[in-house]
Amino acid sequence: MAHLVIAAGGTGGHIFPALAVAEALRSTGDTVSWLGTAEGLEARVVPEAGFDLDTLSVAGLRGNGAGRWLAAPWRLTRAVLGARRILAQRGADAVLGMGGFAAGPGGLAARLTGRPLIIHEQNASAGLTNRALARLRPARVLAAFPGAFPERVGATVTGNPVRADIAALPEPAARFQGREGPLRILVLGGSQGALALNRTVPAAVAAMERRGEVEVHHQAGQREQEEARATYAEAGVAAEVVPFVEDMASAYAWADLVIARSGALTVAELAAAGVGSLLVPFPHAVDDHQTRNAAYLADVGAAQLWPQDQLETANLARALDEVAADAARGRGGLQAMATAARKRARPEAAETVAAICREVSHG
Repeated sequence: MAHLVIAAGGTGGHIFPALAVAEALRSTGDTVSWLGTAEGLEARVVPEAGFDLDTLSVAGLRGNGAGRWLAAPWRLTRAVLGARRILAQRGADAVLGMGGFAAGPGGLAARLTGRPLIIHEQNASAGLTNRALARLRPARVLAAFPGAFPERVGATVTGNPVRADIAALPEPAARFQGREGPLRILVLGGSQGALALNRTVPAAVAAMERRGEVEVHHQAGQREQEEARATYAEAGVAAEVVPFVEDMASAYAWADLVIARSGALTVAELAAAGVGSLLVPFPHAVDDHQTRNAAYLADVGAAQLWPQDQLETANLARALDEVAADAARGRGGLQAMATAARKRARPEAAETVAAICREVSHG
């Protein structure tokens, strides 16, 4: 059996797809260890999932002024040397880079030591690290969305790996059968809090004419939950506000409509679960990749794409009143959105990426 090192970290958008692949590899007897940082989310969730984590000291190449750019060559060199040492200690047969701060040094170390490198891009537009690694002739280049890389790269479109419990949810028709009562809105404001969602959505729901026909579950992060909870309560809206959601599969199964940012992980989970959505791309995302992510669902009628500068209380309240009216009529429009989302899903993505890793690792 092969030993694969996964280089990924920083945020859930990199970590959770990589964990889905790691689980798929482990299920067939391959061994997996993780290359990340001590500061990223991976420092907690990777050991909790039962995988060994080796850490590097590395920072992103974008932002934070000239000082970071001047220090970048030294930081990168130190991180690559550390990654080389870890790959040797682990006896790595191949490296899978899935984005985040450790993926660059991990990928460079793989190529410098003659180990096969596989890279996977989760967003609709490849990020800086993966664009650079794609020039190093990796063994395979994988992408969640068509067009993430230039055609000359020869990327294989695999979809985004998602957690098995989300991929296993019943089809929308089965979930919606017999569903009655209030419109169920799931708001994903993010564990760190997204002001545009955590303040505008409660205000818009409070301004709805049909606010008595709505039930809200709102993930608001630690800092914004009290204000959001108070806004709902003052308007008499049935709402549960939490800092984070422990069981995303159950949350998606419950929801009629999801309001969220359009990070790659969220878009993949919405498709896998088969849930309609209202997506508000983060306007400052690198290369505006969240707008392209959202278009993957919006272009087939599975989502509404709302630029943040159009997310105003009155406009959103009117849109949600229309959705609530559909729910009162039997949820035909909501089910159509959910079905369109499910048709965009690639529930086999984790297994596909794992199979490619095995193929490359075994030579």
